[in-house]
Amino acid sequence: MSLLTRTLSIAAAAVLAGSVAVAPAQAGIVDISPPGANDWSCKPSAEHPYPVVLVPGTFESMAKNWSTLSPYLKSSGYCVFALNYGETNGVYATAPVTDSAQELAPFVDAVRAATGAKKVDIVGHSQGGMMPRYYMGFLGGAKYVHHLVGIAPSNHGTEGVIVPPPGFVPPPAYTSLGCAACADQQAGSAFMQKLNSIGDTVAGPSYTVISTVHDEVVIPYNSQFLNGPARQVTNITIQDKCPADLIEHDQTPNDPVVHQLVANALGQASGPADPAYQPRCI
Repeated sequence: MSLLTRTLSIAAAAVLAGSVAVAPAQAGIVDISPPGANDWSCKPSAEHPYPVVLVPGTFESMAKNWSTLSPYLKSSGYCVFALNYGETNGVYATAPVTDSAQELAPFVDAVRAATGAKKVDIVGHSQGGMMPRYYMGFLGGAKYVHHLVGIAPSNHGTEGVIVPPPGFVPPPAYTSLGCAACADQQAGSAFMQKLNSIGDTVAGPSYTVISTVHDEVVIPYNSQFLNGPARQVTNITIQDKCPADLIEHDQTPNDPVVHQLVANALGQASGPADPAYQPRCI
């Protein structure tokens, strides 16, 4: 079975099962969708014409990574979709990033086919905010993406060490040596050199980056920023908007301030987030 056929089968299963979708056969596990995501009967509205694809970060499942942002966007009127990807040894988002990007491609195709939308908006956390750039730049995905919003994305790699988030319990077969995605996300890796060899952006999509000065995983935090013209790229530091916000890397997708910044970005008819937008500080 081809990857596209398998992904479309997952989509069909999700229509029947609601928030539960059958994972790829080799995974041997059940994929649980976050609240509000993967309603394959959803049709985008004129106000929100682009379905939103949520891409989780390293070690993360879609259910955990998007437990708050997914229902927030759904309640705001968006068609929301999410996926798990890059499973190795029972742990998501640990495969080589190039392989994971090849899983994202047919998922986007499935979302477009189900909704009738020509393009999607992608919101990704950490690896999930960076990996779509490979899809867009090297796998022909740019023509299918309207806006990429990266939350604490590893756009230029990290000078730190990528470790599992608090509470992570690895399966028996897992070892940190099996995390190819971790090696790919080190600053200066062969993958990072290839990813950025064509520049930080490609023609067509808009880009918004949302970062925190308290990031302890992707460091330095400003390495997450993308170079590009203001008409295409907005880089946001959360503490420039809300100085008292102490949010760190793992919890950025759950930050109410981040939710507002994402909504502002997705609400733009064209171009990236409004750099002057001021969220309500919590």
